[in-house]
Amino acid sequence: MKESRQTFLNLFFILWLLLLLKTASSSPLPHGKDPRAPSLPFGLYKGHTCVGCVLVVSVIEQLAQWHNSTVKAAVERLCDYIPEKLQGFCYVLAELYGPHIAELIDREMNADVVCHSLRLCKQDPGQPLCHLYSPPKVGLSVAIRKAKRIMKTSKDLKSFMGFSSVCTFPLLANLCEKIKYVLRNKVPFEDFDGDKFSTFPTLRGYHWRGRDCNDKNTTVYPGRRPDNWDAKGDSNCNGIWGVDPKDGIPYEEKFCKGADSRGVVLLGDSAGAHFHIPPEWMTVTQMSAKSFSNLPMAFSDEFDWPQFSEITGFLNSTIGGWTDSLYLRLRKRNRCNHRDLQNISQNGGSSGNLLSLIKSLARNQLLDNPAIVIYATIGNDVCNGERDTLAHMTTPKEMLSNVVQALQYLDSRLPNGSHVILTGLVDGRFLWDNLHDRYHPLGQLNKDVTYSQLYSFLDCLQVSPCSGWLTPNETLRNLTSERALQLSNVLKEIARSEKFANFDIFYMDFPLRQSSSLGWTISVPQPLHQAGAPALATLGPLPDSLNVYIQRVVYNN
Repeated sequence: MKESRQTFLNLFFILWLLLLLKTASSSPLPHGKDPRAPSLPFGLYKGHTCVGCVLVVSVIEQLAQWHNSTVKAAVERLCDYIPEKLQGFCYVLAELYGPHIAELIDREMNADVVCHSLRLCKQDPGQPLCHLYSPPKVGLSVAIRKAKRIMKTSKDLKSFMGFSSVCTFPLLANLCEKIKYVLRNKVPFEDFDGDKFSTFPTLRGYHWRGRDCNDKNTTVYPGRRPDNWDAKGDSNCNGIWGVDPKDGIPYEEKFCKGADSRGVVLLGDSAGAHFHIPPEWMTVTQMSAKSFSNLPMAFSDEFDWPQFSEITGFLNSTIGGWTDSLYLRLRKRNRCNHRDLQNISQNGGSSGNLLSLIKSLARNQLLDNPAIVIYATIGNDVCNGERDTLAHMTTPKEMLSNVVQALQYLDSRLPNGSHVILTGLVDGRFLWDNLHDRYHPLGQLNKDVTYSQLYSFLDCLQVSPCSGWLTPNETLRNLTSERALQLSNVLKEIARSEKFANFDIFYMDFPLRQSSSLGWTISVPQPLHQAGAPALATLGPLPDSLNVYIQRVVYNN
């Protein structure tokens, strides 16, 4: 029984990984003009596939160099580092590509040449050959032609690209469809009663929303107003229920009546979801089996760590210090708020695609407590990977329409007495200023890859997380910030002029505080999450300004 469960878990994580990468890599680049929900077209998007290939081949090459081993041994070492649940997938890829990679690296072909020869990197007609590393002495084109002659075949690649056929098997079809549904709609994979809360941590489970305490009863979930003061059971999952035998008063009534209990809801992007790629995954001098221990969890949370988020985080962070979140601060003030959190964020979230994402909100206007909603799409309305990035930014008119529509939806769902805080966009010029001349983790060993080189590579592939800010073009960086300010002013005006029946609305500027950890926040593979805005989630603990703002506006202190 134990062996069959392990086999299922191995299969599940492989399918989840492949479908996650398929969704992230093949969806259109999100921006304000595209309010549609993330789609799942078949086929791997060439730019993201190229980035992934160059990253993996670089790590293999550097592992061989660092441990003074053969390339074959380096591939085996990398698979051994990966947790058991994903090792099967690693060994399959190693069998398919390992011999070809080893042969080319042994002939001193760099990662760019290897990935182009494997046809995992492609060149559009009339477009330059994209590369991360300095071209070989003979030139990149000549080296690629030579490598293709050595390769002679791409049948293995075609077999892997045909992965979509796997989901046609009867035993896998239902599982594939359910995974697709979760990825598209951002609801828990495991939710037996359908209330959008789960007892499972990842796969949009309780890392993202408060943990369900009864997944067989749709009337029991975090955030609900207590049923008859929870004298007989814990209807809102805050752990407070029963009757005090001394006076016969329910504990929930005794402790929580008049306490103004409120939940915390975040509507955001990769920053709110706390997107993070650990640098040790790409730094061979720090790499070990321990480095990848959280890999299955990271995959099944879409490379996000919402449990550490600065708004909804509830666990002590393992990737940047102690968690200091708005939820934890409100919970400390009022224990009745326990578990009442929802992180409704997605990598690449913008004011446009948030119109679909917001429908996964779990709030009953009649039965639940009010909520404090943070609306924080801080960059994707100006960030995109388009060659003409300015033309694809959200306009002030579109921003006004998108945000007002979202607020109208919230007004139809939030209980009376709720609060909505609109957060302005970030000024991302500091990214280039602080990072462009630093070495990226892939360049640490040989001092051969700076962030500037990485930005150029991603921009060439049209998968840059923000081609308007991650560019040497100072004029473009300034114009991007100018548009971000215009959109922030739209949010400010909405907060000033719009009125809603069930909540007050406020505006605050994005509380940016730079941190030394920022360099790792956008290390790579940002394009693996739909080329969203540069993640800013690890800038440090919750700014005091937001805490003071909540205390003053919400609790009238």
